[in-house]
Amino acid sequence: MKKKLASLFSILVVCCVLLTAAPAHAANYSIGFTPACSAIELVNLDTGTVVYQKNANTRREPASLTKIMTYVVVSKHVKDLQGTQVTVSKRVIDQLLGTGSSMSNIKIGDVMTVYQLLNCMMVPSGNDAAMVLADYVGGGSIDKFVAMMNQEAKALGCTGTHFVNPHGLHNNDHYTTAADLVKIARCAMSLPYFMQVCSQTRYSYTPVGGPDADKKMPTLSTTNLLIDKNARGGKYYYQFARGIKTGHTDQAGYCLVSTASAYGYTYLCVTLGAPSVSSNGKATTTRGEMTDSASLYRWALRNLQLKKVVGTDQSLGEVKLNYAWHKDSLLLTAGKSYSAILPKDVSASSIIIDKTIPDHVDAPVKKGQTVGKATLKYAGQTLATINLVASESVERSEMLHTVDVIKSIFTSVWFLVIVIVIVLLVAIYIILTLIYNRRRKNMRKVKKYRKM
Repeated sequence: MKKKLASLFSILVVCCVLLTAAPAHAANYSIGFTPACSAIELVNLDTGTVVYQKNANTRREPASLTKIMTYVVVSKHVKDLQGTQVTVSKRVIDQLLGTGSSMSNIKIGDVMTVYQLLNCMMVPSGNDAAMVLADYVGGGSIDKFVAMMNQEAKALGCTGTHFVNPHGLHNNDHYTTAADLVKIARCAMSLPYFMQVCSQTRYSYTPVGGPDADKKMPTLSTTNLLIDKNARGGKYYYQFARGIKTGHTDQAGYCLVSTASAYGYTYLCVTLGAPSVSSNGKATTTRGEMTDSASLYRWALRNLQLKKVVGTDQSLGEVKLNYAWHKDSLLLTAGKSYSAILPKDVSASSIIIDKTIPDHVDAPVKKGQTVGKATLKYAGQTLATINLVASESVERSEMLHTVDVIKSIFTSVWFLVIVIVIVLLVAIYIILTLIYNRRRKNMRKVKKYRKM
C-alpha cells in the first residue's frame, strides 16, 4: 500500500512539472549608469529575456506611445490597409480643437487610405490621424474603438493598462506600464507594415480623393530623434536603432519605444517618464528617453552574450528506479537545450540549477518522459524553468513488480488488521468451543448422577 501511495505521489509530481514548465525569463544586470527615466524595460528579442528593468510594472501615462495600440487595433480590423479609403471628417477633427495636439495636418474632406493615415499617425505622431482611424474602425464611435483597445490589451496579457483615447492626451484614467508596452510593441512588430512605417524619418503622400486629390502633401518628419541623424545635428542619433514611437505630455514626460539590432542581437527598449520640465519649471533641453535608450543598447550590445547553459545530452541528476531488472536508478537530462543572455565575462557554469525530483519513479519509463524540473538562476534572478526527462527507456520487470505487490499486500496495515481480526475470531471460537464442551461434559455428569 505504501508503494501504491508513493506511485500516486510520483504521478502528481510529474503532472505538476508539466503544468509549471513554462519559462520564466527575467534578469536584471548592472548597467553602470543612472537612467533619467522613471520606468524602463529592456528585452532581448532573440530569447525573450528581460535584461534590465526599472519600475517596469508601475503605472504611468504613455502619451503618444498609445498610438502603438491604435495601430494594432486598426491593423487587426482592416483587412486591406492599402486599399481601404477613409474620408477625413470635420466632426472628428474638431474634437481636437484647443487640445494642443501634435498634428499631421491632414485636410478635412480629403480621401486617404488607411495605410496613409497610419503613416501620418506614426511618423509625425498625428493625433488627427489617430482620431480619424479610431472613428472609422469604431463605426463612428471613438468610445467603441477605445473599448477595442482595452480588449486587445487584456488579450495580450497586459495587467496594468487602461486606455481612454486613441492618441494619448492626458487623462488620469489613461495609463500603462513599461512591461505592458513591451507586450503591445511585440504584437505590433508582427503586423503588416508596422516596422516599415515606424522606422521612417520622412513621409509624404498624395490623397486619393477630395479637394487635394492627386496633390502631393508636404513631407512629414519623424519625432524620433534616435533614428534621425539630421535632427538636432544628430545629437541623439543611434545608428543601430529602428522605430518605434515617441510620446510626450507634461504629465507623462518624455517617452520612447524603440528597437536596435547589431552583431546578431536585437533588443526592444521602453523608456518612460524622462523629465521634460526642470525643478525650476523650465523646459529641459536634454532628452533623457533618447540618451537612456541609446546607452542601454550600447551597454547590452557590448556586455551581454548568448551562452548555452544546458543541452539535451547533459546529465542533470538521477532518480531512484523501481521494478527494473538489475537497474536501480535513472539518469535525467534537460528536456530541451537552453541558452541565456549573460554578461560576457560570466561562465555558463555560474548558473545555479535548482532541481525538483521525486523520491523515485516506477518502470516502465520511456525516453524523454518528464520526471522532474530544474530552475535556472543567475544573480538572484530566475532565467527559466525546464523539464528534466528520462535519458533512456526502461521496461518493467513483471516478476519484481508481482513480488512487490505481494509484499505490499502482506505488509499493508489493512492486511495486518484483517489477520488480527481473524486470529481474534479464531481465539474467540476456540474459547467458546471449550466453554461449550465443558458445559456439555458437566451436563452429562449431572444426568448420570440423577440416574443413579
